[in-house]
Amino acid sequence: MTLKIEIDGSDGSGAPYEQVRAQIAEQARGGGLPVGYKLPTVRGLAQDLGLAANTVAKAYRALEADGVIETRGRHGTFVAAAGDAAAREASAAAQAFAERAQRLGLSEAGALAAVRDALRAAYGDSG
Repeated sequence: MTLKIEIDGSDGSGAPYEQVRAQIAEQARGGGLPVGYKLPTVRGLAQDLGLAANTVAKAYRALEADGVIETRGRHGTFVAAAGDAAAREASAAAQAFAERAQRLGLSEAGALAAVRDALRAAYGDSG
């Protein structure tokens, strides 16, 4: 899955920052961008779209205020989990685990096995 944004320069299509905001929000809420998807940097997306960095930054700030995305310091900007705080925290932990497992060289199957073992230990065999 990749981010797809098209800026319409015609009159009546809305401000460019609003187009960026609306398209990212629609893709995130519609499932086109999964929770934890890492968005491009402000400068990178601005360059790709031919926009000023401040335009993309304004869209990102609006999306963060709406809870659609979250910024994790130097780690980047990610699609936020919808729902309650517990679900968001669990999603962030899962994303961090996935990134760590990949850095450690685990295969997807190995990472899933580690998660299953941890869940069995926490919840017991009944799940």
